[in-house]
Amino acid sequence: MSDDIEFTATARETDRALARIDGRIDWLSYLTPTNLDAVAEGFRDSGYKVLPELEYPPIPDDLGALRSQLLDLPMRQLGNLDIEALLIEKQRELDRQIELVRLRGRDGFTMASIDLFGDVDAALLAVAEKVLEEVPIRDRPTAQRVDARAFMAAAREAMDSYRAKDPRFDFEVVEETTPGTHIFTAAGNLHVAFDYTCPRNRVEPLIRHEVGTHTVTRFNGRCQPLSVLECGLADYDALQEGIAVLAEYLAGDMPPSRLRVLAARAVAARMAIDGRPASEIFAKMREEYHLRSETAFDTTVRALRGGGMTKDALYLHGLVDLLAYLAGGGSTEFLFIGKFALKQRALLERLLDNGFLQPPAIVPDEFAASPDKDPISPIREMRVEQFYTESTAA
Repeated sequence: MSDDIEFTATARETDRALARIDGRIDWLSYLTPTNLDAVAEGFRDSGYKVLPELEYPPIPDDLGALRSQLLDLPMRQLGNLDIEALLIEKQRELDRQIELVRLRGRDGFTMASIDLFGDVDAALLAVAEKVLEEVPIRDRPTAQRVDARAFMAAAREAMDSYRAKDPRFDFEVVEETTPGTHIFTAAGNLHVAFDYTCPRNRVEPLIRHEVGTHTVTRFNGRCQPLSVLECGLADYDALQEGIAVLAEYLAGDMPPSRLRVLAARAVAARMAIDGRPASEIFAKMREEYHLRSETAFDTTVRALRGGGMTKDALYLHGLVDLLAYLAGGGSTEFLFIGKFALKQRALLERLLDNGFLQPPAIVPDEFAASPDKDPISPIREMRVEQFYTESTAA
């Protein structure tokens, strides 16, 4: 570690405290419906007119105490101004996450979501509409589906391959008992619903999305002196999802339908902000954008959970920003130093140059550059509406 960077005992403990609080908030769990199967059945039985009430896990009683603990941290006594800027920004984000959970199902939730994840502005909406207009609506060949057990086996094999690169890589695959929860990554572990299925050709892209991006960047962040690079600096979600979608593309299976769904999510989020009902959002997804009924339902519910959440627009937003970064010659390996936002790039590069931060411990093979090889050279000139493959894998 460079002598030029002062990492005081107060800064170190504040950083660790922020990481601990981040782990306790777990806002996504409190905003994930627990009755999706019943909601889907009721919505279908109503002719897709009335969305049954979404149910969620109970909100913990200690949110107020957690917020007090967060706001009592000594943020102005950290010694180094670069580190102080990163940690103050993280403190503010955690405060917004607590507020988001507190406002679940109440007036003000959507405004809290915009404050945390950003708006769907006219520029992003225009990109989404351009994708939905220009990217072809194309049915793919029927692919053999794999069940949760086979998917988890493939995911564990991927985990083992990263563990072979660094034995400290100690994450695992967890079977979820709640039906309809699909797959998600939490604290670096991959959670797979017991009833999950997916087309065989999507297994590798999805594992690269979840494990190769979300888990690997968490591991690399854990290896850094700043703990918040493991749980994520403020506003890291957009870049994470952009990298994850790029990982799907590099796996050779980014179908037009997948890109269209990312764009449709941004439109659905905008409609939720505008207070449009589930029936109208679903109809637009199904009838105008020609999403399958199951996908249209999923997109609708994701936009409306909690009372109207804008997080899903981050997938498209993150991809747009990532492509701009790559077009400017940005390093792919730098993207894996931990979980961060591109707005923090200059500050993090300075900390890397000073020796305070370290290069990533693990870089997925498809992102690893060498003096004579740029693994993503063609992508650097790609527009977002071109970002799909024509795979015919069955």
